[in-house]
Amino acid sequence: MATHAHSVHGAESDSAHVSTTFAPGTGRRLKISASAGAIVLIASFLTVHFLKASGESKLHETSKAESSLKQLVNVIAVQSSGTTRPLTLPGETAAWYESTLYARVTGYVGKWSVDIGDHVRQGQVLAIIETPELDADLIAARAELTAAQAQVKVRAAEAEFAKSTNERWRDSPRGVVSEQEREAKRSDFDSAMARLNAAHAQVELDKARVERFTALQQFKQVTAPFDGTVTERRVDVGNLVTAGSTSNTLLYRLSQESPMRVFVDVPQSVSGELLKPGVTVQIKASSLPGVTISGEVARTAKAINPQSRTLRVEVDIPNTDQALVPGMYVDVNFALQSSNLIQVPAAALVFRSSGPQVALVDSTGRVNFRKVTISRDDGNMVEVGSGLSPGDRVALNISSRISDGETVTVAESGDGASAVAAKVR
Repeated sequence: MATHAHSVHGAESDSAHVSTTFAPGTGRRLKISASAGAIVLIASFLTVHFLKASGESKLHETSKAESSLKQLVNVIAVQSSGTTRPLTLPGETAAWYESTLYARVTGYVGKWSVDIGDHVRQGQVLAIIETPELDADLIAARAELTAAQAQVKVRAAEAEFAKSTNERWRDSPRGVVSEQEREAKRSDFDSAMARLNAAHAQVELDKARVERFTALQQFKQVTAPFDGTVTERRVDVGNLVTAGSTSNTLLYRLSQESPMRVFVDVPQSVSGELLKPGVTVQIKASSLPGVTISGEVARTAKAINPQSRTLRVEVDIPNTDQALVPGMYVDVNFALQSSNLIQVPAAALVFRSSGPQVALVDSTGRVNFRKVTISRDDGNMVEVGSGLSPGDRVALNISSRISDGETVTVAESGDGASAVAAKVR
């Protein structure tokens, strides 16, 4: 039993013991692996460092090359503005004549013969109004006139009898008739003449009433007051219309479109040049591409509108083909007298704290900033009062990185016009 127990204890001790013995050459292999890893790390570090240094070098060289390049600028040779300068403003067309027709008599519309868009002639019948009340009034007035005329005959006979009686009593010897009877006959004669005059006056009054109703009868026919176009119709058969210019009795609206007016509100800054009629004008409409209509300033308001500070200008233009209609927006081009100042594109101006400047470029490409004064600004083009001379070359849209005295590369056409066209447009 003791032997068996010892053997069992020895087996358990052997199983719990861990061997610490390595195979031959294991340490050398570990050293080789560690050395290889270190070499790989060192090679990776050197590669990254080399690539980074190479990139920085190229970036430095590129920046140096770019900094050594001259800036490219567009240059234009400035000239004077000439004897005239253009000014384009929006305008609105208006009819030469425009009239609203109302019923002049009370009645019912019996017929209408024209509609919107129809061209009518002066005196042409547009509608007919049936007027039963007016017709009855005219018949009554004529009857009263006939009665008044008959009454005149009665009064005339009475006056004639009173006249002869008065003459007999007036010429009778004294003592035959009394003075009282003589005066009574004279009074009867005067009264008869007064009644006759009143009868004549009543006839004239009745004639006036007949003429009035007869004149109103003419308004049963609604006619065109001038040659023109029907722009509005508010009448139909059976409509009740009343005499007067009330809103419910509007019948037609007519307009005459040849010639035509164009109204333009001109800024106060140029109003002085347009106060005198005769300034030539060119008018264009977006609905008529390629068509230009010539006209001239016919009249002005001769007063500045205090709200908008503009001058109302009226231009008369022919419109024989009626291509334009009232209420259209058009572009009105004026040819104004110029002050012959130097004119530069707005793109050439540089605004700084010291005021507006332009960048002059000499023959060597050197930039020189010069102060200028602005006399007139028309949008794309600016007239300069001082600081420039004809032929000076100025840069367009010059970069803020370009400083005074820096040399640049100039880009311009032979006559300098192409650069402006490229930049301004």
